Order: sequence, then C-alpha cells, then structure tokens
Amino acid sequence: MKRIEVVAAIIIFNDDILCVQRGESKLDYISKKYEFPGGKLEPGETKQEAIKREILEELKMEIEVKEEFLTVNHQYPDFHITMHSFICSCEIPSLTLTEHIAYKWLKKTELDELDWAAADVPIMKKLKLN
Repeated sequence: MKRIEVVAAIIIFNDDILCVQRGESKLDYISKKYEFPGGKLEPGETKQEAIKREILEELKMEIEVKEEFLTVNHQYPDFHITMHSFICSCEIPSLTLTEHIAYKWLKKTELDELDWAAADVPIMKKLKLN
C-alpha cells in the first residue's frame, strides 16, 4: 500500500478559513472534494518550508505558519495518507487557483456545509470545536 506524507494549511484571514475544491479525479473518493490546501514534502524540507512552498505554488499566496494543529492518519482505498495541518495566516487574502477549481472563505460554523475529502474531516471538526 502506497503511503504519502503531506502538509495542509489552515489559512485564516479575519476569522474566515480558506477551503479549496479539488478538480475532477478518476478516484471518486477525492474527486471535487473540498480540502485544506497543501501537498507533499520534498526531501530535506521541513514541514513549515513545505507548506509555504506548496501554498505559493498552488495559490500564489504568501502565508505565515503559526503552529501545528492536528496530524491525521487516514486510509483511502488506494493509499495511506499522513497529513500534518498547521494554523496559518495571510496579510492579503487574494489568491490564484493553479490546481483547484474553486475556493471559499468560510466561518468555522459554516465548514460542515462542504463536501470534504475524508482525510480533511477530522481537521474541519476540530476547528469547529476551537
């Protein structure tokens, strides 16, 4: 079973949280699902370096990494994912989608209105409680 390790950014601006929608995929269980943006670590990279790089690549956005939030281990049908999430902030909430098809800035109370990728659900639920 393939195992991947990724980082995810919980980007907060004025109490709104950035949620991004994946594109269509041959894997039904992640196709068009919402997620917290991020990606895979590269060799020799810290988690914080990886998340800043991924957000710059995917969203053309500069962020500040504040603190580690929650690590999720999730078994999808085709692979196992370990996702390290971090609370992040941005000074300018403008972004350019390069890999995702849509985005929303939502309040904590609105997060469960979206169709989330399964690995992101524990992060979303913990955010709602904080």
